[in-house]
Amino acid sequence: MSPVRGADIACLEGESAYDVRWPWKDGALRPGLTCVFRLKNEAHNLPWVLPPMLEAVQHVVIVDNLSDDGTPEVAQRVAEECGAGERITVTSYPFQVSRAGSEHLATRPDSVHSLTHFYNWSFSHVRTAYSMKWDGDMVLTREGVSILRDLSWQLEDSNAVVAVPRHPLSVESEQVAWLDLGFRFLEPWIYPMGPEFTFVKAFEWEVREFPESTTRIVAPEGLCVELKWLDRDEFAHWSDMDFDTSRAPRKRREWQVYSALRDGLGHEVPGLHRIESPPGVHVVDHVTRTWLPRAERPLVRRKGRLEV
Repeated sequence: MSPVRGADIACLEGESAYDVRWPWKDGALRPGLTCVFRLKNEAHNLPWVLPPMLEAVQHVVIVDNLSDDGTPEVAQRVAEECGAGERITVTSYPFQVSRAGSEHLATRPDSVHSLTHFYNWSFSHVRTAYSMKWDGDMVLTREGVSILRDLSWQLEDSNAVVAVPRHPLSVESEQVAWLDLGFRFLEPWIYPMGPEFTFVKAFEWEVREFPESTTRIVAPEGLCVELKWLDRDEFAHWSDMDFDTSRAPRKRREWQVYSALRDGLGHEVPGLHRIESPPGVHVVDHVTRTWLPRAERPLVRRKGRLEV
């Protein structure tokens, strides 16, 4: 057995198994796209989230962070049911990670408790030329599956970064949800693997670096929804709710929408659409399979829109 290569980013606490060792230093990365999920208690979302993603990409990496709801077991089961058990890697990160905001700011980036180190360690498990950051509450539409499946091969050797619009869907009940089309939620999600594309510390959270010369591709609207359950605490990973409008306008919008819906005032929020599914059809399935594919484009109007 060959000796373990030295750490590229050694963690502050001396936990060698959680040092970061970049895969491109061990040999050529194979073609394709790997989706990396960092998950904590997302078992309820995975039956919607994982099947379309397993269709869209060559490999999925699940990094579970101290879930107590069976998230890793559900992920493995869903992959097996999809016939993709050999294309998923399920691993764990057994440290409390500082919440976004002030906790993150106060934590050294090389600590196992840092979002920055957590992300770099998670992405060190990728063995393809491209990787994608994805959250455990984001559901691809059929159009999203098709576009990502094509991109996974077309991006090869392009060094491009891809930004994917997403649309928050606040689920009120099995048949009622509110889709936010009043804010353009757009950020890069797909990157090449390499030394110029790693995570560094920012004020509220981690940020993935990329050179200014990098080509930036923007995917079409309507490819995915981000599930927000009104009966759950969707802000538990934040250490404070005082979102800075200049640095975190997206989170501020999410908090405003959540607060309005909690108070029964969703109809007063510009750009927020109430959607009711037909009897016997879950509203998540209705929005992703029927409502969004039929909706007039552009979904988010250019005039007077808010944008991250």
